[in-house]
Amino acid sequence: MLSPKENLLKDLRGDIPEYVPNYTMGSSRNGPPSSCLIEPALVSRHKNLESKVDIWGVEYVPTESTNGMLIPKTHDFILDDIRKWRDVIKAPSLEGVDWEKMVAADIKRHNLDQSKTAFELGSHFGYFQLLMSFMGFTNGLCAMYEEPDEVKALLEFLCDFYCDVMEHYAAHCDPDIWNLADDTAAWAAPFISPEMYREFLIPLYDRQAKIGRDRGLPISMHNCGKSECFFDDLVKIGVSAWNPAQTCNDLDSIKEKNGNRLVICGGWDGRGRLLEDDVTYEEIYDSVKNTLDRLTPGGGYVFMGFFLSAAGDMKTMKKNEMLYKAFDALKNKYY
Repeated sequence: MLSPKENLLKDLRGDIPEYVPNYTMGSSRNGPPSSCLIEPALVSRHKNLESKVDIWGVEYVPTESTNGMLIPKTHDFILDDIRKWRDVIKAPSLEGVDWEKMVAADIKRHNLDQSKTAFELGSHFGYFQLLMSFMGFTNGLCAMYEEPDEVKALLEFLCDFYCDVMEHYAAHCDPDIWNLADDTAAWAAPFISPEMYREFLIPLYDRQAKIGRDRGLPISMHNCGKSECFFDDLVKIGVSAWNPAQTCNDLDSIKEKNGNRLVICGGWDGRGRLLEDDVTYEEIYDSVKNTLDRLTPGGGYVFMGFFLSAAGDMKTMKKNEMLYKAFDALKNKYY
């Protein structure tokens, strides 16, 4: 039987897996996870320092209901006039960075064996998200309409920096998967139109994706919410997997259109009756089975699902245990 890593990579390359892969975002349950996101410490310092300030000066705050996940502080933004971004946004110097040492330290921190877990190189940054973290949504979106050239200049500056980091890092990391990430949609609708997405963001993703394409790696894209309208353009630049592919999207049509060209990593959400405290194992099992019945035929699917809550919420932990049990009972029934 293929290992979870081998099975996942087989699916991401467009082949039929031996069993339904499980994308756990690096968390481990029964043995090593199939994959883990490896982030350069240089660009994720706010996750490791008590100050919670990122390399651009944005302060991040934890949210209790999401078990401490960080979001940019929602006031006192660092940039109030996009025309003045050159005075505010300063890239850290990369002179003298010991890339080999950084990669070794980052991998050691995860305590994972690459022979058993696929290393997915990327970061949780995204160019749209960064603009909003600098300015807030109101000013950030207005800037895209009122000063498009200045916004593009700022985003190109950021892309230059991140591509430089990833080029150096990849030379010492030998990743298995190339990761892109940018949350550009809410549950009900995207934040910007496909036309603006194509104009402002696709050229940046394309530059970053090229580093992975040149290495022959499968390219994944993290984009929450109703973001299906963006994926025609993303598939064109080589994106071959989408997580978390939430159920607000028409995933059946997307699968029919793209087949194995775009692997759906997700397709399950804990909503409605599943959120009730008295939800039963049978109900959770049925929800997972319905998802797998619809999305596994022909391959091109990876299960991804969990209930999120505040730390120590025993009821949610119990529901996650039932969810994992249901998936484990079903994963070998489809291929």
